[in-house]
Amino acid sequence: MKARAISRGLGEGELLVSPVPLSFLSGVDPDTGTVIEKGHPLEGVTISGKVLAFPYGKGSTVGSYVLYALSRNGHAPRAIINTEAEPIIAVGAIIGGIPMVDRTAMPLSEMKSGMRVVVDGTAGTVEYDS
Repeated sequence: MKARAISRGLGEGELLVSPVPLSFLSGVDPDTGTVIEKGHPLEGVTISGKVLAFPYGKGSTVGSYVLYALSRNGHAPRAIINTEAEPIIAVGAIIGGIPMVDRTAMPLSEMKSGMRVVVDGTAGTVEYDS
């Protein structure tokens, strides 16, 4: 499916979908890749090695650096899919070398965790097993 390319590269893996926004500053542990935001639907779940789909980011601009730290620590998502990218997540994906797209042809609400997906952040596409 078509999407808008945000951060170059190719990322493949199991899809992990959050129906709500995610903050990387104090919402994700940069040393483990575990979501630590209290009350978040993904609290206690690791994003490490997953293709992470969520509506958009929230919180401080330091969230960009947390994404970068996740990448340096080997705990970043393999790719990011957003409904609508905003600067904090886009910058973090770019500096962290994490492929990223937004504005996918399929709404986030129709994406299911566990699907196998390939995100091409250069071409702006997402392939998935239905």
